[in-house]
Amino acid sequence: MSIQVTTVTQGEITRVLTLEEGHFADLKAIEVAPSKLSRSIAAFANTDGGELYIGIDEDKGENKRKWRGFSQIEDANGHIQAFEDLFPLGQYFSYEFLKKASGRDGLVLRVNIQKSKDIKKATDGNPFIRRGAQNIPVRTEEALQVLNRNKGITSFETETVSVPLNFVSNSETIIEFMLSIVPIVEPEIFLGKQLLRHGEKPTVAAVLLFGDEPQAALPKRSAIKIYRYKTTDQEGSRENLAFSPITIEGCLYKQIYAAVEKTTELIQEIQLLGPSGLEYIEYPKETLHEIITNAVLHRDYGTADDVHVRIFDNRVEIESPGKLPAHITAENILSERYSRNGSIVRWINKFPDPPNKDIGEGLNTAFAAMKKLKLKQPIIRESAHSVIVEIKHQKLASPEQMIMDYLDKFPEITNKTVRQLTGIGSENTVKTLFYRLAGRQQIERVPGKGGGSAAWQKFTGTSAPEAPEKKTFTRKKKDSK
Repeated sequence: MSIQVTTVTQGEITRVLTLEEGHFADLKAIEVAPSKLSRSIAAFANTDGGELYIGIDEDKGENKRKWRGFSQIEDANGHIQAFEDLFPLGQYFSYEFLKKASGRDGLVLRVNIQKSKDIKKATDGNPFIRRGAQNIPVRTEEALQVLNRNKGITSFETETVSVPLNFVSNSETIIEFMLSIVPIVEPEIFLGKQLLRHGEKPTVAAVLLFGDEPQAALPKRSAIKIYRYKTTDQEGSRENLAFSPITIEGCLYKQIYAAVEKTTELIQEIQLLGPSGLEYIEYPKETLHEIITNAVLHRDYGTADDVHVRIFDNRVEIESPGKLPAHITAENILSERYSRNGSIVRWINKFPDPPNKDIGEGLNTAFAAMKKLKLKQPIIRESAHSVIVEIKHQKLASPEQMIMDYLDKFPEITNKTVRQLTGIGSENTVKTLFYRLAGRQQIERVPGKGGGSAAWQKFTGTSAPEAPEKKTFTRKKKDSK
């Protein structure tokens, strides 16, 4: 197999040598044993992927790194073999050699490892996961079960629940469902044929889909909590919580529709400053519906937590328990398909007016609806134990354009007003915008207003030119590792 050799610039060399080792990056000297290297490979593949550079020395005493690669490609054969042992089909990784333009100091092997569908084990037979800059062995049965669920190899939906079968088979929900879908079959027979029960015990999927009150059987992992925070701060607190959290319960079908309705109702009460003054917030209902549906159907029900919907003055955050499954990442989630809870997704789609009408297209619909309203697309990010989708009330227009649009209708604008308009949290960032527009002679300071009451107006040429504030920086001493 021919491996590409890429000549890198001095800037790229500096970037590699100053790269911070962490959750997505690791650097190794060429002496690293293939067996130890396999731990990093497995950890990246089992978690969120990452980059691995082999051929970088680190002097921990002086806190310096040095480029010292392989003399020739063949010298890396043992290391390359470690990758091919873990990825025999050549999937989930790619690599290349990096060399300096001078040809000195050898070849650094750069490997890009993707999140894999299956569990990868190091040469010692143990799976590892990546946490920060560490490769953590998965030793306990509980940790292995979590990893299996994260990989989509197993699903908590197939576990049985210690409640009588009639908790599901005699519920109002399943009777209504059977009458509208398959009226000839008895509930017990239906549940058995669809593997939604094992003996006289219903599965988690059956309880969630057809139980009238799944929360009685699956407490703290089967409800939706809605919060309203009267702030634009990064995090909500008890002080700015508008009221006690609202808990939405019932079967998943009813939960989804009730949560979307309540979330929409609360959002429609919010007013924010816009170019024309106070305006009611408007999010496309399709976006809220699809993201809440996605959070409920694709969450990890093995994680003891509820779905959380947090409504702020300038955004909505929807948090779904559990990591993204299998090979799905925040980057490929719109193009790749994987269902953690296959039974739940399949059978809720058979309810009248199902919440997941276009299976696999929900998030794409949500993103398209935001674009149609000229709002910024949702942001998807992972925490250690959940997936968060953030829907911002932020127009696609640039902050500079929003400032000028505002000044078309109002005589002046302040730093605080710009932050309310744009969602920008930093006063200094807004100052930079002001100085940039002043430099283009588009705006100027309002005469006589300074300090805390400083304001800006459209350029008239009567005010003195505004010079950006000079900033002084103190170099922070880097801690030695």
